Amino acid sequence: MWRTNLKVLALVLGVLGAYTLVANSIPQIQSEVPQALDLSGDMTPQQLAAAGERIYQGAGGCTACHGLGTRAPNLLVDERGTGPIGARCGSREPGKDCKAYLYEAMTEPGKFVVPGYQPIMPDMRRTIPGDQIYVVIAYLQSLGGTVDVTADDVRSAAQAGGGGQQAAGPASTSTDPMELLNANACLGCHQVRGQGGTTGPSFTGMGTRLTRDQIRTAILDPNATVAAGYEAMRGVMPATFGQQLTGAQLEAVVTFISSQK
Repeated sequence: MWRTNLKVLALVLGVLGAYTLVANSIPQIQSEVPQALDLSGDMTPQQLAAAGERIYQGAGGCTACHGLGTRAPNLLVDERGTGPIGARCGSREPGKDCKAYLYEAMTEPGKFVVPGYQPIMPDMRRTIPGDQIYVVIAYLQSLGGTVDVTADDVRSAAQAGGGGQQAAGPASTSTDPMELLNANACLGCHQVRGQGGTTGPSFTGMGTRLTRDQIRTAILDPNATVAAGYEAMRGVMPATFGQQLTGAQLEAVVTFISSQK
């Protein structure tokens, strides 16, 4: 009997050891969720622009395209001799001042596409709330121009609702995959369940095309391989999710995408 018990114990320890080995092999990404932005109160133009810069560099995912000057206009520096975005936004589209143009560019990007570029910009209302859209506009105006976005614009947008419901940055401690996909702007480029954009491969059916390991690698190192037919989009997907997701969140997203058959 004691030999049988010893064999059972050895088997249990072996299984536990194997699971421990597998668990330790999964990237355990340690990152703290940034505090949500407080956009209430009478913020100055400088404060609005600073809040907008945080979103632009973080949850908005803007730098993936707009810092390159190849797939989308470079917003941070001079663009083809026309100055930074704050200097040129008021004359970009006939009949629209800077604030109106930038709002349209973020919410209805297909209405006016800058010559020489493709219409790959997603509607940012899918990923960030309306008040955050306005503070991003304030930040862009501050780059070579005058900020005329006001605290009233931000309050009105917040009261009107619409847009995404997540705060700036990786704004959720949840492991719910749909919440994570929305919070990290994934659906700005990828589709699932009829939602999302078409810049990147659809998540629908991805579970039949890729293994879990391949899906995980595609999230952590999106430029390692590029899906057939999307070669021109290399570099568009931000390589920052390794810092924005915890290990548990990453595995929740991998499990969800791999289940999409």
